[in-house]
Amino acid sequence: MTSTPKDQAGSDQTKLNPGDQAEPGTPGAGENVCPECKSSGRIGAAACQTCGGTGTIIEGIGGA
Repeated sequence: MTSTPKDQAGSDQTKLNPGDQAEPGTPGAGENVCPECKSSGRIGAAACQTCGGTGTIIEGIGGA
C-alpha cells in the first residue's frame, strides 16, 4: 500500500497556495484578487507568497 504525504500533492489533487481557503470548484468558493499583491502576482521582484504568483486566491463567498 502506497501513501502520499500531506504536503506532497498527488496527481489528482490541486496544489493550493497559502492564501487559498478551498480547492477550485468547491461550492461556495470562488476566485478573488490577492489581498497582498493586489492581483499583480509579485511583491517587489519576487513572486507573491500568498497567491503563489497567480494574483488570485480561492476563498469563501456569500457568507460560505
